[in-house]
Amino acid sequence: MPAWASPAAALAAALLLIGGPLAAQPTDLVSRTAFRVCADPANAPESDKDGTGFENRIAELMAETLDRPLQYFWSPMAMGFVRRTLLGYNCDVIIGYAQGEDMVMTTNAYYTSAYALVAREDSDLADVTTLADPRLRGRRIGVIAGTPPASYLAHYGLLKTVRGYNLQVDRRVESPNEDMLRALEAGELDIAVMWGPVAGPLVKQSGAPLKLTPLVGEPKPQGAPRLFYRVSMGVRNGEDVWKRELNSTLRKVQPRIDEILREAGVPLLNDMGTALKPEVTQ
Repeated sequence: MPAWASPAAALAAALLLIGGPLAAQPTDLVSRTAFRVCADPANAPESDKDGTGFENRIAELMAETLDRPLQYFWSPMAMGFVRRTLLGYNCDVIIGYAQGEDMVMTTNAYYTSAYALVAREDSDLADVTTLADPRLRGRRIGVIAGTPPASYLAHYGLLKTVRGYNLQVDRRVESPNEDMLRALEAGELDIAVMWGPVAGPLVKQSGAPLKLTPLVGEPKPQGAPRLFYRVSMGVRNGEDVWKRELNSTLRKVQPRIDEILREAGVPLLNDMGTALKPEVTQ
């Protein structure tokens, strides 16, 4: 989850993604004829050029509510992403941006989620709920290198049996999260630690007997990063009117956003990341 779309992957490399010094603060140059979105064309299950990602569906909902046609500027999430896209005025919104980074302004969060454990349902680790569980010692653990859970695994002395998967990859040719789940299904891993909004949809799509457990209320070692993040939309610094318009729109469509996320399999937490978000019944 990158810092702008899946805290799972790019949070650790956020400073690299800007690709250069920040541009001067803009006046409001937001398009009024289209809802222009920056996204990775190969970042399933979040965004995909074929429009099947859950962030694609949220973007479609926003465009419909704003009464503007949806227009994408596609770019791989790698070094220079923010500079090429938002700061290059090729779009007006980065979808799926984690709050807490100051490269851009962020809207109000439209969901909160956390890293999660994934194990086979028949595994003796299927009921593990914390990285501090002593049963993880000596077990084969998959994790994306450089992401927040790696700090916890190091703190608990579990790195000797960790299999790390690359953080910065071209998703058009490599899929580390899918590779991790395949290794888990094949018995090459005992458990995986993944960004929940990636893991949940992939587990659901696979149909495999896997259990996903969000790391809610995980004890936080001193100096370690948190394991839950609020996800918002990123806009250029100084475009306050646009930010307020997006916030107003998000409030209107929040129930429908929740439906999209739950349907995709994304684990949703309350705003403080302390418990699962209750499902509202109509």
